[in-house]
Amino acid sequence: MYSLLRKCLFALDPEYSHELSLDSLGAAQRLHLLDKFVQAPADNPVELFGLTFPNPVGLAAGLDKNGDYFNALGQLGFGFVEIGTITPRPQAGNPKPRLFRLEEEQAVINRMGFNNKGVDYLVEQVKKRQFSGVLGINIGKNKDTPEEEALSDYRICLEKAYSLADYVTVNISSPNTPGLRDLQFGDNLKRLLEGLKESQSQLSEEHGRKVPILVKIAPDMDDEAIQSVAGTIKSAEMEGVIATNTTIGREGVENSAFKDEAGGLSGSPLTDKSTEVIARFYQELGDDTPIIGVGGIDSAAAAIAKLEAGAKLLQIYSSFIYQGPQLIRDVADAYQTHQSNSR
Repeated sequence: MYSLLRKCLFALDPEYSHELSLDSLGAAQRLHLLDKFVQAPADNPVELFGLTFPNPVGLAAGLDKNGDYFNALGQLGFGFVEIGTITPRPQAGNPKPRLFRLEEEQAVINRMGFNNKGVDYLVEQVKKRQFSGVLGINIGKNKDTPEEEALSDYRICLEKAYSLADYVTVNISSPNTPGLRDLQFGDNLKRLLEGLKESQSQLSEEHGRKVPILVKIAPDMDDEAIQSVAGTIKSAEMEGVIATNTTIGREGVENSAFKDEAGGLSGSPLTDKSTEVIARFYQELGDDTPIIGVGGIDSAAAAIAKLEAGAKLLQIYSSFIYQGPQLIRDVADAYQTHQSNSR
């Protein structure tokens, strides 16, 4: 059924079909139709970051930027859903077209540019929460906020989302906001993470609970950069890492008509690069700073490779667009197989 639906949707403009798919999914949820068509994976709770994840498969940020559809998406069987990236003020994002399907390569290139309705809108949507799994909120800075003022934007989002989020992800790795990736390195990263940890401490006292803060990093780093970034994350005592975001590289899509489009590449061509970065971060961080693995998880084998590299949980996105809810179950089963073999 999903392959037929995908064929129809893929005949449309990528961004339009994205919006149509989510609207249809939301309508199906409101009409209580999803339970009739979706077989969720079996419960397999995972304890991490002080949270209980009903199963280890999550939806990565970017699909539901404004928190409009996470209740419906959760019904597809995800153990956790991450919404955003959200910014303090609404912004339109980059000019269209900005989303490209590379069907032969099972990949996507996007340069959306943090298009969203602003953190206040997302907060109102999350107040309508029905989803019983773990909910992450991914935060960023507005495009026109200078790099030296970035901490202020992240703090605004953290403070407004804190009471409603199960965890918060700091997105400093999207390639589609000019200068954003500069926040991943050196004093910029140190200042940002230490500032957010100060805010977390204050908010924890205010709300009576500590919300974990994770850092989402890029796959486009050499060993020296990984060692430096991991050291800063460790010294700032961040709760976790999400590895990885999209890549600016074009390995694996050299023959695509879209290979020269600007933006981040995701999907199957990212699989090995992301796994290698996870392994290197795990060498630096160990189990003290858990890693959520994401990037090209298109099969059970890809999922197991991420787990063997050191990931404790998994997220999917682009391959989910190509394969549908079956991929959630396949990845969940792979996790269970890996767990059994590791005992």
